[in-house]
Amino acid sequence: MNYVICHYSEIGLKGKNRNLFEERLVFNIESVLPDEFFEWVKRPEGRVVVKLTDEAEKSEVEDGLRKVFGLAYFSFAKKTESDLEKIKKETVGLLSKKSFSPRSFRVTTKRSDKSFPHDSPEVSKKIGAAVVENFNWEVDLENFDLNVHLEITDEGSYIYFKKIRGYGGLPVYSSGKAMLLLSGGIDSPVAGFKMMKRGLGLDYVHFHAYPLLSDDSIKKCEKIFEVLKNYSPEGKLFLIPFGELQKKIKLEIPEKFRIIFYRRAMLEIAAEIAQSRSAFGLVTGESLGQVSSQTLPNMRATEQAADLPVLRPLVGENKEEIVSVAKEIGTYEISILPDQDCCTLFNPRRPETKANLEEVLELDKNLDVENLKEKAIKNKRVLT
Repeated sequence: MNYVICHYSEIGLKGKNRNLFEERLVFNIESVLPDEFFEWVKRPEGRVVVKLTDEAEKSEVEDGLRKVFGLAYFSFAKKTESDLEKIKKETVGLLSKKSFSPRSFRVTTKRSDKSFPHDSPEVSKKIGAAVVENFNWEVDLENFDLNVHLEITDEGSYIYFKKIRGYGGLPVYSSGKAMLLLSGGIDSPVAGFKMMKRGLGLDYVHFHAYPLLSDDSIKKCEKIFEVLKNYSPEGKLFLIPFGELQKKIKLEIPEKFRIIFYRRAMLEIAAEIAQSRSAFGLVTGESLGQVSSQTLPNMRATEQAADLPVLRPLVGENKEEIVSVAKEIGTYEISILPDQDCCTLFNPRRPETKANLEEVLELDKNLDVENLKEKAIKNKRVLT
């Protein structure tokens, strides 16, 4: 089993630009696999094929490919010549090495090479007969214990027995690039994951109040960043000191509007960094009504400050759905670690939940924080 057959679904629906998505998928596959694990990655019609080396650790290959968005499923496969007798011999040989004996099986054949002299049903029937003759297993096309997959292509035939499910979606960076506002909580990493699944490459920005507060939130975000890099390895994390800006807002803005103005400043700074990185959108972990700052009027009042589109992939999801994904991708246990989030600094007792945009803009006219924003950006720390 020294090949991997990778299948996509949504990419197959693309039109004349399908090649761009396939090329990006190949690049992303190559990026997650150590160089010594593969000889080449090619994309014959309708699939991607990886030729593994003898040094390849299959558990590591599987773990890497599971994180490549765009893959519907992949399988470790054996390649043989497109000759019916050789396919039969290889199939029986591989099955004799399996560690279990199924009670029932079926054969599923896909023949993309139309010059092959036998059609798919005939191949399945003949290979199935050989399996019955050698192992006496029962044929069951519906309730089978084992599915023997055969793919007959122009470049040879592949045999495999197990489909490993991927996340599907689109290859990271095939839809462009955005900046994720990474808080250190449960929601924002999940928001980033969902946008990567739609083909966005991500950079990350975290706002902290160190040394006014502890650096716990920074440490958490560094750990979350390392997890998310498995899905988008080219991203960078920007750590922005935000405490001085918060002190200024506390002094000049009515208490109930503080959170809104914190958020507005964050979006402005994130947009400026994003544009310097050729990113064309911002991503947040906001979910409608989850906290006071995430009401519809407040979202309108905050996003108005940004020059870029604000994407909220979790806006309609409940907390249980978000937590489930966080656990799946490995960020939940990090996110629930205790920390001092910068938004807790000078937190209002009764925050505004229905901000009037005109009132917010009127207050904004008299708030002079441009120098503090520039200073925060200048004093950023960048991790790769």
